[in-house]
Amino acid sequence: MRNWKNCLHKNKNNAFSQKEKKNNRKQCGYIGMYFIVAIVLCISSVLASLCLGTAKLTLSDLKVAVVQGADSGVAGRIFWYSRLPRTVACLLSGAALAVSGAVIQGVLGNKLASPSIIGVNSGAGLAVTVCCAIGSISGWVIAGAAFCGALCSVLLVAVTAQKIGASKTTVILGGVAVNSFFNAASEAITTLVPEAGVQSADFRVGGFSAVSHIRLIPAGVLILVGLLLIFTLCNELDVMALGEHTAQGLGLSVKKMRTVFLGIAALLAGASVSFAGLLGFVGLLVPHAARKLVTNESRRLLPFCAIAGAAFVTVCDLASRLLFQPYEIPVGILMSFLGGPFFLFLLLHKQKEEM
Repeated sequence: MRNWKNCLHKNKNNAFSQKEKKNNRKQCGYIGMYFIVAIVLCISSVLASLCLGTAKLTLSDLKVAVVQGADSGVAGRIFWYSRLPRTVACLLSGAALAVSGAVIQGVLGNKLASPSIIGVNSGAGLAVTVCCAIGSISGWVIAGAAFCGALCSVLLVAVTAQKIGASKTTVILGGVAVNSFFNAASEAITTLVPEAGVQSADFRVGGFSAVSHIRLIPAGVLILVGLLLIFTLCNELDVMALGEHTAQGLGLSVKKMRTVFLGIAALLAGASVSFAGLLGFVGLLVPHAARKLVTNESRRLLPFCAIAGAAFVTVCDLASRLLFQPYEIPVGILMSFLGGPFFLFLLLHKQKEEM
């Protein structure tokens, strides 16, 4: 009788195990499909960005421009000096801001956190405004200053929250206060130094109409380095997301890794801000959508955020160019129209969960 019960229990466990394996395979299949869709969307947005605009280019024009260079005619000059830098800037900034947002949310344990909300972008923006005011417009100088400004901002929020034991909501409110302070400081500098205001007018709104190789190349190098670093630390980020006490119990140096992760997030956000300006809500919208599709596991979440963020910003920039032709609105305005209502929706949804 006992053997019969043991066999029955074993068969039930095997059935549940097989069902769980089947569900896991099914989930992996969906995740793979989401990755394929994101990659296809990203490639399509890149081709559309290169071809569409005030002057339309065909795929044949692109081929000739790539083969013969900028001397291939008007199409070649448009491709090499305007469309290609702008498209690359969209891809880099979108990937950097989305991954930075996912990392900040994981480290701070707050899904409402993002570089634009807790003051990371505004810290980088203040540093760039100071560079414009003193006349330092070198690409490496601006990229480095933006990283330092972003790092100071994110560390200020994180350290303050840790010292006072702030709740997740208080962290966001503290970030909003830091954001307001840095924005006020930037406005004060542009008022006292009008030349800095002229140089950083597009920057404060956020957009790619004035992107140049001088700022793009140094920042692009920093972004690629930051992405490579964070992709190698996916396991540690997952452990950090379990909470401080659990992570310490598993042998992780929490303070050290928190500083490393926030430093990489600041590097990504600051480098992006140095050439794209104060683009908002990319680091909030994309990670939330990514978690719904590919789960919270970092080795899946971060690459998906990079691909989806690059595609999202490229599509938004393309829309800002085409919707109101012959006029062009800065892509930062369009993103604010999309991100503002989404942030309010998240606040209301979180309030309902806490009730």
